[in-house]
Amino acid sequence: MGTMGRKEKQMQEILISKKENKKTIAIIEDGKLQEVYEEREDSKRLEGNIYLGKVKDILPGMQAAFVDIGEEKNTFIHIKDVLPKVNKITGNKNEDLDKYNIKDYIKKDTSILVQVKKDATNLKGAKISTDLHIPGRFVVVMPKDNFITVSQKIEDENERKRLINIAKETIKNDIGLIIRTAAKGKDENIIKKDIEQTIKKWNNIKKESENLKENEIPKVLYKNDSIIEKILLDTVDNGIQRVIVDDTQIFEDVQKTLKNIDENSKVNIELKQTDNLLDMYDTDDQIEKLSTRKIWLKCGGFITIDKTEALTAIDVNSGKFTGKQNLEETVLKVNEEASCEIARQLRLRDIGGIIIIDYIDMQEAKSREQVLKTLKQALKKDRSKTQVIEFTKLNLLEMTRKHMFSGE
Repeated sequence: MGTMGRKEKQMQEILISKKENKKTIAIIEDGKLQEVYEEREDSKRLEGNIYLGKVKDILPGMQAAFVDIGEEKNTFIHIKDVLPKVNKITGNKNEDLDKYNIKDYIKKDTSILVQVKKDATNLKGAKISTDLHIPGRFVVVMPKDNFITVSQKIEDENERKRLINIAKETIKNDIGLIIRTAAKGKDENIIKKDIEQTIKKWNNIKKESENLKENEIPKVLYKNDSIIEKILLDTVDNGIQRVIVDDTQIFEDVQKTLKNIDENSKVNIELKQTDNLLDMYDTDDQIEKLSTRKIWLKCGGFITIDKTEALTAIDVNSGKFTGKQNLEETVLKVNEEASCEIARQLRLRDIGGIIIIDYIDMQEAKSREQVLKTLKQALKKDRSKTQVIEFTKLNLLEMTRKHMFSGE
């Protein structure tokens, strides 16, 4: 029997290489690099950590405050990250913040339970929030909220209802919950167990914060997973078949992490003690190309990526491609291929924030709709949250993406 029309299963692997004090983690799909991250032993990643901190200064004019969490620099919190969410989808994004006063919510020299949302830079301290997220394998617990929401990547309405019902049956108190994409199709008892374990994790954090003495504050109450642990947690239910490492300690850590996530995990773990693990699939070469501004497309067109402080601008060009059909079909072909590559580059470079795409001008509305459809489809592979906002009056496409690791 032939394979025509059958979708072949893609080989998904993670390569983890350690050289001196740097670990490189590469996610590979059929030999092609899809995501890459670095973790340095001499850098401190606070993102995801939960602290009982102490309010040091209130800045009424900025509707913000500085909070001491026991690190070198005081952290920064804004009023929008103190208020309870008014909307389960947009949070406080569209709220009129001028009608609130930060002094009504936090007081100087008092303790405050916070989570780091963005790591510190050379110039600024870390950004924090009172909106806590406790991650599990299939869910994320949000203690301050009282609604259940399902990952937008689970599109089947019956499955969404099933998962919400499982959550409602498990949660005993008012508590918020995000059901992750990994929960799709999973057994009810496994999901319930994960919800219970994640809520227990939160209860332990809460109990410790309430029992701390004044002289013990500030204190870290929950430490984030390492980048390797987080990637394994996110990908173990997403089709990863093999993890290859070149370091004995990492090999043992990966074994332990996968066993903690799922005792019956079928992910194959291999130790290859070699000096050039990243030579597999020319991964090193693929990583090197990430610093280039121009990326060529197979059709002969190209895209350019320019990052600024405020946004990332991506320009699509026809380059050497002239096409054999009419101009509109030629433009559509380049724009569609560019959409797939743009989605891949956003993951590869972990580009976050506002992204503006300047496609080659299309005259017909149906062409723009087709490009939009292609981009949205390609973005479904992205583990991070993305939002495509339609074309502007200037025919520029606006979208946003959340960094996988904002401090990196």
